[in-house]
Amino acid sequence: MTLGFIGTGTMAAAMVEGLGGKDILLSPRGAEVAAGLARRFPGVRIAADNQAVIDGSDMVVLTVRPQVAEAVIRPLRFRAGQTVVSVIAATRIDSLRDWIGFDLPIIRAIPLPFAATRASVTPIFPPDVEVAALFNRLGTALPCATIAEFDLLAVGSALMGSYFGLLETAQGWLVAQGLDDRAARTYLAGLFANLGQVAQASPADFATLRAEHSTPGGLNEQIFRDFAAGGGTAALTSALDRVLDRVRGQAG
Repeated sequence: MTLGFIGTGTMAAAMVEGLGGKDILLSPRGAEVAAGLARRFPGVRIAADNQAVIDGSDMVVLTVRPQVAEAVIRPLRFRAGQTVVSVIAATRIDSLRDWIGFDLPIIRAIPLPFAATRASVTPIFPPDVEVAALFNRLGTALPCATIAEFDLLAVGSALMGSYFGLLETAQGWLVAQGLDDRAARTYLAGLFANLGQVAQASPADFATLRAEHSTPGGLNEQIFRDFAAGGGTAALTSALDRVLDRVRGQAG
């Protein structure tokens, strides 16, 4: 099976990396990235144009930005028997089918950059055996029974920047108090990496894990209590609500 990519940016590169570059056809969009992948992986070819990707692929992955998606997709001529995988954010299947102009299987997916190391948990909708097999090669496919489930996981995927923002804030505070910048970064990165491993390995819910890592009357308990009392949890909940509105197309 030949896998074709329309758009060759960060996510396409991560997927190609994780797949080991076998039987992959790239569009010339993102020429520098495409050329780099073709140099590294003998099984990666760069097509003459986007239509050549469609013509030469069995499964087509759409990785273009939402702002240009319609302009890129609408002129392309797909064919019967192809499967389309869209990783375009907040873009409905009905819109994609209208642009494609052909009744093909269209599956939405939310791969993460960790696909490069085969560690991405990737929601897909609707469930599809072939597409699930693709993303299981890149980590773990997470089929969603409904679009509501998929949308909620899309909101969850928007927490990546906030994760690093929390680390950035904590590092900045430590440095302002006199700690060496490198020491602050090393300590926080190690701390949060280990906490992530605990979250993955433990069957306990997050509230239980928080309690287990917070001695009653201790410093960890105090930080979270002050964070919540200062509006931190409310601000996060409000931000998640607003992102969900955007994902559902209810806000800009």
